Amino acid sequence: MTSRPSPDHRPSSSADARPYPTVDVHAHLLLPEVDALVADLPASAEARALDARRNGPAALAVSGPMVRERAPMMTDVTARLAAMESQGVDVQLVSPSPSHYHYWADEETAEKVYRLANEATAAHCAQAPARLHGLGLVPLQHPEQAVRALQHALEQGLLGVEISSHAPGRELSDPAYEPFWSRAEETGAILFLHPFGCTLDERLDQWYLSNVVGQPVENAVALSHLIFSGVLDRHPGLKLIAAHGGGYLPTHIGRSDHAWSARRDAGAGCAHPPSSYLKRLYFDSLVHDPHVLRELVRAAGADRVLLGSDYAFDMGTEAPVAALRAARLPDPDFHAIRGGNAAALLDLA
Repeated sequence: MTSRPSPDHRPSSSADARPYPTVDVHAHLLLPEVDALVADLPASAEARALDARRNGPAALAVSGPMVRERAPMMTDVTARLAAMESQGVDVQLVSPSPSHYHYWADEETAEKVYRLANEATAAHCAQAPARLHGLGLVPLQHPEQAVRALQHALEQGLLGVEISSHAPGRELSDPAYEPFWSRAEETGAILFLHPFGCTLDERLDQWYLSNVVGQPVENAVALSHLIFSGVLDRHPGLKLIAAHGGGYLPTHIGRSDHAWSARRDAGAGCAHPPSSYLKRLYFDSLVHDPHVLRELVRAAGADRVLLGSDYAFDMGTEAPVAALRAARLPDPDFHAIRGGNAAALLDLA
């Protein structure tokens, strides 16, 4: 049994003076208002049943009490700030729990969801504006609403939006999303790619494989769609952060490069080897293994990795700075990932 790293406020050497804040870009918010909005809708019950099948009864028996226990940390700003103090985190980029996507919703309900989520997230962050910055939601199941939803989020003072790895019947490579990518690029909005659910369904319904394996798979598939389809060629200015270190893709990107060079079907959609696009994306540091984190830094570059904790869920880390320190990176890389990269990306004063 491995010991849990303790919270760590220290710079990596006594000579360093913390020139910028420690920034956690992967921190969640629960929105009871959104849950109440959709609770009695028949389609919501169907979505919950699908989620139950995908996760399995054993996982649900653990997840329910875990979320209830940790809910105050994701709803009450005072509790959030206290946790940040204990972790040595100065600033959080707060995104709604992915359980609030509700990509099953019809157009009318979807608009209500994103408006309520954006406004509630902005209100939460406004209670500590120097320390909390927020992301909203967009209904990927209705691409025609995506630009309006993004604009609404920005109008609330949010820095961008959180998106999943796909919507029912649509991958992120779908041409219907082109106006959304264009608007995100034009505005400089942050896009946080965080999966919810995995289309492998009941194959992952034991041992919490729906999350343990499913999330990294979904990250890798979604990023591959963005790369191989040419989305990142057409929109090189996108500011996209991939949760969970980008899943399995960065550490297995050599296979993608080989396919791009060896097969005309694989190489038809993007102009450059897939590995080169890792340096156009951002990744959080939440990979749970210092050796994997070092490989992520090697593959993407130290300037493309940001501190992430998955606050406050049990699949995150309660000591993100200590987890970063365990990778034993050079001091400049450590401090860039600890906060320098995020400070520049989020334009923190």
